[in-house]
Amino acid sequence: MRGMNGRNFRELLEGKWSEGKFVCVGLDSDITKIPRAAEREDTRTTIVGFNRAIVDATKDIVCAYKPNSAFYEAHGDQGLAALRETIMYIHEVAPDVALILDAKRGDIANTNEQYAKAAFQYLQADAITVQPYLGRESLEPFYSRKEKGVIVLCHTSNPGAEEMQTLSVCDEVSPHRTLPLYKVVARLAATAWNGNGNSCVMVGATYPKELGEVRAIVGDMPILIAGIGTQEGSLKKTIENGLDSRKKGLIVNSARSIIFASRDADFAEAARTKAEELHNAIKDAL
Repeated sequence: MRGMNGRNFRELLEGKWSEGKFVCVGLDSDITKIPRAAEREDTRTTIVGFNRAIVDATKDIVCAYKPNSAFYEAHGDQGLAALRETIMYIHEVAPDVALILDAKRGDIANTNEQYAKAAFQYLQADAITVQPYLGRESLEPFYSRKEKGVIVLCHTSNPGAEEMQTLSVCDEVSPHRTLPLYKVVARLAATAWNGNGNSCVMVGATYPKELGEVRAIVGDMPILIAGIGTQEGSLKKTIENGLDSRKKGLIVNSARSIIFASRDADFAEAARTKAEELHNAIKDAL
């Protein structure tokens, strides 16, 4: 199913995967790290100008862009305007590239309905990252938009992930055994929550063994990979453990190591170089 604007997240991904493109550039545009050469008259124009340069330099080798909303929300009206302008620009110059809003939303259904409207109607994102902690009915406002991707945090890349995500819980399928929580989340995302076929999960490259376990649970469902680059996740192990049965299925995100590859006037060219390096490394590992 396609949305009112003719876009469908899974179709956009499949199109890029068929071209051998798996790189996702995270637009975590921290204004304190934007090169001086990209500075403009105010916060909005500085962020938008920087993002446009990154997009122009990388749009032909990526499958998705993923702005993290926190880096825009922190600047109030100007930041939100910059986020929307960035998304509109990507839709204009790279209409076949998916746009993931990395917002990690998670609340009761009534509140999530408003988050869904903001993400999909106002910002016109193709997918959103969400928290699974409140359960199925809380996520329904996202899942009900059949053309939109719902990327459930499963096993994240940060060091503190194991404090909760690996806790043993009762397995409802086999009550006499336990499973780590992330496996339960993966199974729910792939089955009970996936009635519209628009479910995805996010797994950190810093946990390659767990990535392989999640892939075995979710089948050919898309997996967003975080932690490549600055967090030093292993790309080789990510590809080995994360590809689906068709040698596809991965959205390999890298943010800071690409967009802040240079703090000088050549920042866009440096970003292109880093994105190409990641693209070629994935290609070699397939």
